[in-house]
Amino acid sequence: MTGIPEHILCKFIEACRDTARRGLVRCSSGNMSLRLDSNRMLITASRSWMGDLSADGVCVCRISDGSPVDEKQPSVEIGFHAGILRCRPDVNVVLHFQTPCGTALASRDAENVNYFVIPEVPFYIGPVGRVLYEQPGSKELADAVTDVMRTHDMVTIVNHGQVTAADSFAHAIQNASFFELACEIILHGGDELAPLSCEEAEYLLDLRSQKEERNI
Repeated sequence: MTGIPEHILCKFIEACRDTARRGLVRCSSGNMSLRLDSNRMLITASRSWMGDLSADGVCVCRISDGSPVDEKQPSVEIGFHAGILRCRPDVNVVLHFQTPCGTALASRDAENVNYFVIPEVPFYIGPVGRVLYEQPGSKELADAVTDVMRTHDMVTIVNHGQVTAADSFAHAIQNASFFELACEIILHGGDELAPLSCEEAEYLLDLRSQKEERNI
């Protein structure tokens, strides 16, 4: 892949395969992107399987408008990947994943799911946004996800999946894994499950804010 350092391409491919090994995506579901510089990004190609990704399944696109630099067709969700990287200079990695428990909760007829059932969610992820269903790859979906992700690091999409953004591959995969764990706990816990108290959650959110401020 012209102009892309081999070690960066290898790390991207390994992160995609790791995402699949952890059960965060299946077959051709899900996609990942990486900021390369001020106006270039890597993204998985359309219909590629992250579990056995190779260099042929990786595209280079412009962050400014999501257009491909080469002849490969990027993921249909290039719109919100590029949109998030444009509006979030603190973000280097965007991961769209589809896990069973997370998607089940996102698709329930309830907007106010309290995901703060383990401390990792408020501390590593923070508040979770929600977007109503729009057709995959549509401008409407890209705009809605991008808008919510201006102020969130995780959003659920009704009947579709989740999107998380982070500064590194490890952090993005960790976000997705902890989120699915929380959703599994919620589904298994039923009506008797008690989330963290408001005071406990606020304390962890404050710690998260302090951590982010130190990293600025």
